[in-house]
Amino acid sequence: MTAPVTDDEIFRAHEGGKLAVGVTSPISDPRALAIAYTPGVAKVSRAIAEDAALAARYTWAHRLVAVVSDGTAVLGLGDIGASASLPVMEGKAALFKTFGGLDSIPLVLDTTDVDEIVETLVRLRPSFGAVNLEDVAAPRCFELERRLIEALDCPVMHDDQHGTAVVLLAALRGANQVLNREIGSQRVVIVGAGAAGVACAKILLAAGVGDITLLDSRGIVHTGRDGLNPVKAELAALTNTAGLRGGMAEALAGADVFVGLSGATVSEELIATMAPSSIVFALSNPDPEIHPEVAARHAAIVATGRSDFPNQINNVLAFPGIFRGALDVGARRITEHMKLAAATAIAAVASDDLAPDKIVPSALDPRVAPEVAQAVARAAREDGVA
Repeated sequence: MTAPVTDDEIFRAHEGGKLAVGVTSPISDPRALAIAYTPGVAKVSRAIAEDAALAARYTWAHRLVAVVSDGTAVLGLGDIGASASLPVMEGKAALFKTFGGLDSIPLVLDTTDVDEIVETLVRLRPSFGAVNLEDVAAPRCFELERRLIEALDCPVMHDDQHGTAVVLLAALRGANQVLNREIGSQRVVIVGAGAAGVACAKILLAAGVGDITLLDSRGIVHTGRDGLNPVKAELAALTNTAGLRGGMAEALAGADVFVGLSGATVSEELIATMAPSSIVFALSNPDPEIHPEVAARHAAIVATGRSDFPNQINNVLAFPGIFRGALDVGARRITEHMKLAAATAIAAVASDDLAPDKIVPSALDPRVAPEVAQAVARAAREDGVA
């Protein structure tokens, strides 16, 4: 384990914010000033006025990601509001630049009204090339993402959903390769039916997982259960082929894979009831559902969302490359095929030196984002959205 980070270190690193605007062409003399601003800039503006497509070449908008949040589901902090969410969005923008080479700008909106958010981003569309939705509470996040995809002619992705799902699938593939198992024969239990849980269930179904048991705060999501919202009702019809009822105890008995996405605590006794050589992904931050050392007494492979334990399942493995690949080919949207391609690329990078404590690449591995970008760009062309 790495040495603990001190509070003083954290606050010093955030003082004044984590972002600044850089200049690509230095303005060091009158000639440079005349080119960058008046009168030279007028020629570029006139050219774009005549042909709007030139904005992609002569402005940064085509390469700019808007990191958008309303602050209603921030990390493990919950609904803390727009201003308090801004440090997280700045951090996200820093990751885009560091790993994907993309500029991005945090936009925190002081509203939770879906109509207002959609209208705001539609009006701002000339200023950016893609939208990364971040930390928007479920189930509103599903409607917001859907409506933005319909309203905007550029890539839109809610990273809490799909970034998590992509890296989870990559990690499961890596774990299965280590254990010499097939993904189609496994029963996966997902505890948490919020944004990440729903997206993870969908991508695992698309990848061919044999059976998924999804749980929310009321227990197993199954057909016929009262009070299911439309998203859960849809998943109830596609999951739980074993017809289980009850809660976590009933779900985990004999299960092959546990995926924790809710912040709930899971006892060692329940993990012990899983199938032999099980897989445990305790992904809640900062506190995993079960301590990895405890889970390892019963599971063959254990992963968390933390950087100070082996097998960190972190969205940074996915979103920089996904957006980079989409923007590289001018994709109009991000398809399911593109997400599956991203997961395959991440798993491929890890395959060079797979081990029980290394089922995914390091979040700092410089190979990941370029490989993901290439795979996503290729999938976008195949899907006809480039």
